[in-house]
Amino acid sequence: MKRIGLAVLIFLLFAIPARGENLTLVLDWFPNVDHLPLYVAQEKGFFAEEGLKVNITSPSESADALKLVAAGRAELGISYEPQALVAASEGVPVLVIGRLIGHPLSTVLYIKDRGIEKPQDLDGKSMGYTVAGMEDVLARAFCELNEIKDYTLIHVEFAIVPSLVSGRVDSVMGGFRNYEVVELELEGYAPGYFALEEYGFPDYDELVVIANPKFAKENKKAISSFRRALSKAIEISKDTSEEALDHYFKAVPESDKELEKRAFEKTLPFYPENQNLEAERWQAFADFALQVGLIKHHVDVKQLLWKD
Repeated sequence: MKRIGLAVLIFLLFAIPARGENLTLVLDWFPNVDHLPLYVAQEKGFFAEEGLKVNITSPSESADALKLVAAGRAELGISYEPQALVAASEGVPVLVIGRLIGHPLSTVLYIKDRGIEKPQDLDGKSMGYTVAGMEDVLARAFCELNEIKDYTLIHVEFAIVPSLVSGRVDSVMGGFRNYEVVELELEGYAPGYFALEEYGFPDYDELVVIANPKFAKENKKAISSFRRALSKAIEISKDTSEEALDHYFKAVPESDKELEKRAFEKTLPFYPENQNLEAERWQAFADFALQVGLIKHHVDVKQLLWKD
């Protein structure tokens, strides 16, 4: 009887699945196809295969993810490389553990047929910007790098397309080449943009995954598991894009299907090849950020980036 009882106990221990690690992940914005691999990982069961239960939530504003993660109120969040560097320079506890978008989506956006063909054509014109303390600094850097001497900066917040269409501004620093470009196209306008990395800015990761450093240190297995699931989801999203988009629409049924489908087509080339966080590449942008005044203190990115 004792042997039978022991055998049953062993069977039950191995038959009952281990309770998954519960993780809260706060997005940088409302759900969109920039986040699509996260939903693919969830819908395809990649997180579950790694023993993770990931609760994806939307923030009230774009900076919420970083604040909540730093305060230990969320394990993971989605942020931006420039934001992460600003936080690190100010001593905010944050660790970058992965990436969703491997190159800049942010551009200087304009409408064609309004006299703008090259950056120097912005001289004497107005440039809108989205996030104060971030995009206005980058706007000034863009103008200096491209010899634009006479310009007016206007804070348009996130009214990017209306501000361009109405003529309130001639261009906007912070318009995404996958979303605002599509919105302009859908409204019947011909969008143009200057890609930052082609006009003096170092290349950088647009969207990154951040973690609370204390949580990451104490839960290395969970972080590694998350990275594997995300990497697999990105690969699947690239290889079977139509299926991936279907998974996204299932997870986010309220999406504007036409907008998201066209945005997804423009986003596909920007999903990263891997989850490698290249310290040399990050340091180049950190040094640039210090040079143009985006950050006030030197950041050693080796202290900011996850190491397996």
